[in-house]
Amino acid sequence: MSSGSRSSSRMASTWSTKENKLFEEALAYYGEDTPNRWHKVSRAMGGSKTADEVRRHYELLDDDVKLIESGKVPFPKYNTQGA
Repeated sequence: MSSGSRSSSRMASTWSTKENKLFEEALAYYGEDTPNRWHKVSRAMGGSKTADEVRRHYELLDDDVKLIESGKVPFPKYNTQGA
């Protein structure tokens, strides 16, 4: 795989706020040991993302969390005023 393909495979598709919320709710409902988890999460999101897109989105988020927890990336500063 060329480095160009690798970097393009790291790029996530655009996810709306609604899709991210449905994703989070489905992840909470379908735990890590759920058979066919990514297909079920995709269906719970109304099929707007494929099972592969859902799995990849999870992997990218998991990678980000690991980097933050390792101290390699600073913890993001969130606006907590008037949310």
